[in-house]
Formats: sequence, structure tokens, C-alpha cells
Amino acid sequence: MTSFDPAFFRPFKPADEQLDRYLQNAERDLRIAEQDEFLEVRFAYAYQALIKAGIALIAKKGGVRVRSVPGHHVQILSKMSEILNDPDIDAIGNAMRTKRNLDLYEGGTLLSEKDVAEYVAFVTKALARVTRAIYPK
Repeated sequence: MTSFDPAFFRPFKPADEQLDRYLQNAERDLRIAEQDEFLEVRFAYAYQALIKAGIALIAKKGGVRVRSVPGHHVQILSKMSEILNDPDIDAIGNAMRTKRNLDLYEGGTLLSEKDVAEYVAFVTKALARVTRAIYPK
């Protein structure tokens, strides 16, 4: 069973409508990542979609809401990885987070079309898994 550090998470019982909104926002961000012409925009929106999917998953499966504190994206990715039993979410998600931080705080990072396409494909698969975990058939 996944445990949630109260420094990063607080109890939360989401309504289905809230979960729907989380997932709809993640899907909207993913569509932007798929369609925009700028690599930086595509990458940023793919990362946002992954984080939003994680927020929805953690709310549903963990009964918690993430706190907006330093390190919370690391926690979201780690808990997503645990819940879905997929170490790639932690590894690839953190690689994306690191690139995002380099771009945001260190004056930029170079992104290739290949890298961004791979990240978008990865997030597409992760979002589909999150949706199935939240709403199993």
C-alpha cells in the first residue's frame, strides 16, 4: 500500500466531477502538446498533462490532494509510479521535470523533435493508463 507524506499530501475525497475535470484538463493539455508547432510548448504541455494525470490518480486511488510545496512534482511522479507499478513513470517523468527546470530556471534547454515526440507518446500512454485506473471497465 502506498503511503502519503502529510508534508506533501492532505486527505481528500474527490467527487467524480472533480476527477472528470482533472482528466479533461490533462487531455486538453495533451492535445496542445500534440498539435502546437513550437517544441517548447509541446514539451511543457506534455509535462503538465502528466502532472495533472498524476494529481487525478492520486486523488482517486490515494484519497489525497497534493500540497503545492517545493518537491511536490517529484512526489506526484513517485506516487504515480507506485500506484501504476511502472518505474518508467518516475524515471521518464523526472527526466521531463529536470528538462523543464533547466528551461525555467537555468536559461533554457535544447529540445529535439524526436525527444518531444517520444515524451508526448509516453504521456499519451500514461494518461490512458491513469484513465483506466480511475474508471476501470
